[in-house]
Amino acid sequence: MIRTRVGYCGGTTPAPTYRTIGDHSETLQIDFDPERISFGQILSWFWVAHDPSRPAVSRQYRSAVFFHDDEQGRIAAESMSREQDRRGRTLYTGIEPLSAFTRAEDYHQKYFLRREPAIMHVFEKFYPDPIALADSTAVARVNGYLGGYGSVASLEREFPRLGLSEELKRTLRRRIERAAAEEWWA
Repeated sequence: MIRTRVGYCGGTTPAPTYRTIGDHSETLQIDFDPERISFGQILSWFWVAHDPSRPAVSRQYRSAVFFHDDEQGRIAAESMSREQDRRGRTLYTGIEPLSAFTRAEDYHQKYFLRREPAIMHVFEKFYPDPIALADSTAVARVNGYLGGYGSVASLEREFPRLGLSEELKRTLRRRIERAAAEEWWA
């Protein structure tokens, strides 16, 4: 992943916010390098990371894939069909063209990192501008590791590119090991 941002899309309400979301849905926008990971591979993680087999309680919290072009739409529909066959039940996931994405408020960005104030504080020193913080590849990567996506071994391989102190590396290692042990997504 190059970067991730949370926000709102799929609705008609002008300038949605968390308090005035209207008919939008909360979403995750992912910038990725298709030479390193495919849209289909990202969708594989999407199906593992949540349970789309129950109808949404609201439009705000529904399961949806917003695609950029016809090819992504086809891949998303095929992926959902395979997942539905694998699970043997109906999936309540919208597959829709992306019309617009509105970035969520700063305090909604990087959920897992915000749950680790000592680590977050270090990144806020690197990126004092909240938009730069949310758009940082390093911050997106660390946020993912803190959420349980990735192993300590893969984190170790990334350390040289992240420019972190030895103390912060130790803190991250311990936290990633704890996240892996918790297996919150299982």
